[in-house]
Amino acid sequence: MSTRRMTVSQAIVEFLAHQYTVDGDYRERTIEGMFGIFGHGNVAGIGQALKQFSETDPTLMPYHQARNEQAMVHESIAFSRIRRRRSTFACAASVGPGATNMLTGAAVATTNRLPVLLLPSDTFANRVADPVLQQLELPHDASMSVNDAFKPLSRFFDRVQRPEQLFSALLGAMRVLTDPVETGAVTIALPEDVQAEIIDVPEEFLADREWHIRRPRPDAGIIAEVAKAIRAAKQPVIVAGGGVIYSDAHAELQALVEQTGIAVGTSQAGVGSLAWNHPQSLGAVGATGTSAANRLVGEADLVIGIGTRYSDFTTASRTVFQNSKVKFININIASFDAFKHGSAIPVVADAREALKELSTALSGYRVSDAYAKQVSKEAATWNSAVDKSFAASGLALPGQPEIINAVQQASDPRDVVVCAAGSLPGDLHKLWRVRDPLGYHVEYAFSCMGYEIAAGIGVARADKTRDSIVMVGDGSYLMMHTEMVSAVAEGIKFIIVLIQNHGYASIGHLSEDVGSQRYGTLYRYQDKAGNNFETGEILPIDLAANAESLGMNVIRIAESPNAIADLSAAVKTAKAQNRPTLIHINSNPRIYAPDGEGWWDVPVSPVSELKSTKDAYKEYEKAKKLQKPLLGRGAVERNN
Repeated sequence: MSTRRMTVSQAIVEFLAHQYTVDGDYRERTIEGMFGIFGHGNVAGIGQALKQFSETDPTLMPYHQARNEQAMVHESIAFSRIRRRRSTFACAASVGPGATNMLTGAAVATTNRLPVLLLPSDTFANRVADPVLQQLELPHDASMSVNDAFKPLSRFFDRVQRPEQLFSALLGAMRVLTDPVETGAVTIALPEDVQAEIIDVPEEFLADREWHIRRPRPDAGIIAEVAKAIRAAKQPVIVAGGGVIYSDAHAELQALVEQTGIAVGTSQAGVGSLAWNHPQSLGAVGATGTSAANRLVGEADLVIGIGTRYSDFTTASRTVFQNSKVKFININIASFDAFKHGSAIPVVADAREALKELSTALSGYRVSDAYAKQVSKEAATWNSAVDKSFAASGLALPGQPEIINAVQQASDPRDVVVCAAGSLPGDLHKLWRVRDPLGYHVEYAFSCMGYEIAAGIGVARADKTRDSIVMVGDGSYLMMHTEMVSAVAEGIKFIIVLIQNHGYASIGHLSEDVGSQRYGTLYRYQDKAGNNFETGEILPIDLAANAESLGMNVIRIAESPNAIADLSAAVKTAKAQNRPTLIHINSNPRIYAPDGEGWWDVPVSPVSELKSTKDAYKEYEKAKKLQKPLLGRGAVERNN
């Protein structure tokens, strides 16, 4: 067997460059490129390898700079979603703080079931120089480093203590990255001395290798049981989740609902499963859902979950499903999700394959005329409420509904709106009228503040035929905005709409709901005597100037009755340009989206000296009475 003599880092880079994901007719690089911030631990390892290949074979492994290790993970995650989990990036970091900066990104990836490869540097395996700079010392466990913190956040973890371990580590990593059930953050810790050690690598190991994404069909006979349950139901409803997006099952879902008339509500990750104006589309479901979806789901006697993990926002903290006889069918590629909530019929299968078989099994079936009329009525009622919230107010400080509408009206159908945290995800879930299966990316499994800007760049990298439009509030912007420098450096076109609320709008609203009067959520000068930030003047910050200082093209929207028209024009201007642009607009955070009749369980203090808290607890007690310990009944009647 012929081998090549190289360093461990050189072997890693070359191996990753030759891995391909195959998904039906699609074949693309599994690792599109590598992000790296170099320092103590990897500058002579991964850094040297990338430098060497940049001279000997510049196309082998595209390299991208980042300004924050967490941000480069976020960028990779968003890239992966737009590529339907077929491709991602590797992220290399230095020892200690560089490595641990990626922990939040690892949690985001694993929570969202999106693949990313993390290569944190580790302290010396040979321990000759212990304790080295940035090493964590624990007297009770000499083998532990800060990288052990990745273990609960990763779907696969390994530490290459000897060069010979590299082969199994990389093959194991690739297995998980391309597994639709197991995927998430994959971490291989690389001691700094091992990165530069020599290894004889078989040529076969460095050759092109294909990883086929599994699309398992349902077990024999199970779809017949599902069809029987649907035929027996009077008010079936589908809840579509991210699995529909990742399986590329949009056409199959649309065919099924057009054939049967069954209505569809979507989770945050499932937005795009149906176009907003499709006759069977009810829009968002759950805590941030529409009245149409929540009313239909509330009365449903059968709920068919497809590719959803049923988070508390999707179930409205287990309050939205109010039919006393409701049963659940969960179709999911992961048994962990298929069996959730007392599912009557768990179906462990790929969403697309299951939908194909279900369409055949339901031949000739259609919902009742009364049900169909109810779907149309509720959808029309909700759309009318949204239209009213979009109507021009002429206010100098518009609310978020108007701002969302202005951005959408100026966008193209295939553009992607990007968001993650604050009040915007809830408003977007209700109000964004998605027109394309990949036109909506709101990270709401971890809802990580600071995700948005890096993710927007990731979306722009993933598909240059779409415009990436980031909508972000000032609170999340201040958490992590420095990746704008990366976009400027590489000439990556994307658009940021920065909504200046002068505080945390979402938590401010929630704080009022639970009786805490927006404490700690406003950006004001501190009142030292009163121990608060509520009464001082607004801070004199200029985030538009901040963005300009980082090289962004900036468009300021003045406070005026024409603010919304100016915003729409600014988005069109930004779309026509080939550079990264930030649009800054001031808003009124107390103008809310229409009520979708959803609820979220946030415990309220039962004992308080504040009247606002006492009042909030009374409302909390009322809502808790609707909450169920289990959603399903655990079984369906079967004809013997």
